[in-house]
Amino acid sequence: MKKIKLLLLICSLLSSALLKAQTPYDDPKNHACLKCHSSQIISFLNEVTNTDQKRLMNPYYIMDTTAIRLGVHKSFDCTDCHSYDYTTYPHDGKLKLQPMSSCLDCHGGDPTYAQYQFERIDEEFKKSIHFQVSGDHFSCASCHNQHTYKPTARNSGSIEEIVAYSNSLCLSCHNDMNRYEMISGHENPKIVQIHEWLPNQELHFKNVRCIECHTEVTDTLMVSHNILKKEQAVRKCVECHNADSRLKASLYKYANLQSRSDSSSVKSIFTNQSYVIGAQQFPLLKKLSYIIFFMAIGAMLIHLIFRYLKK
Repeated sequence: MKKIKLLLLICSLLSSALLKAQTPYDDPKNHACLKCHSSQIISFLNEVTNTDQKRLMNPYYIMDTTAIRLGVHKSFDCTDCHSYDYTTYPHDGKLKLQPMSSCLDCHGGDPTYAQYQFERIDEEFKKSIHFQVSGDHFSCASCHNQHTYKPTARNSGSIEEIVAYSNSLCLSCHNDMNRYEMISGHENPKIVQIHEWLPNQELHFKNVRCIECHTEVTDTLMVSHNILKKEQAVRKCVECHNADSRLKASLYKYANLQSRSDSSSVKSIFTNQSYVIGAQQFPLLKKLSYIIFFMAIGAMLIHLIFRYLKK
């Protein structure tokens, strides 16, 4: 009897753990929204003609269920943010005109999320060129997709991953003609052409984020959201390529990358995925370079002395 009770208890705990691990999006085919919004083809009953019909789904409304399950909002169901009226199909066209909830509607004033300083982020964002030009037409969701957003910079130990993810947010507009024109009202400039002045473009784009040069560095925020005008963007190499590099106050400020920023060992040269010349200096190598330099000068002087004495 005791064994049976123990077995039942174990089964109960396992089932409870599995339920906790599940998200609303684990079974898209049977999900009220994703059975349509995760497929390229939708099937429905046309109540006017009383026939089953198929249509192609608008590609902009097809959700990546894998990305959703990896995002920060994976535990929320669609109707936690979207109107419950969307559960009725065909959808009422007026639902599209309803304002969406903003980040501050949930995260603002909540002590649970105080460490992320959403209110300060909002203040900085409203100073940015994005808000100054576009106003309320530009919001958090313009860059951060609520369905798939991941706090990569806080969690990843890979600089390349952090840079690639961050830059993909910028390029989702600045490298997309339709999205850029929808927001700005004019054609987007060519990224490569407007950065022609930048040496080793490919290396820069791969190893530093756009926001390293295009934002005002803020010590009190993990990520600066005050996007500056293009005229105010960093153009001086020494801003990054020196011992007091601005990267230490931006990209390398994350705790998960501190070892890369602070390490002064030779080993860190080989373990660091993004070694920045001038920003990461190593005392041992500096001493060796001085020794080699003075030895070379000494050898030259000795050589000159012997040549002079032999004359």
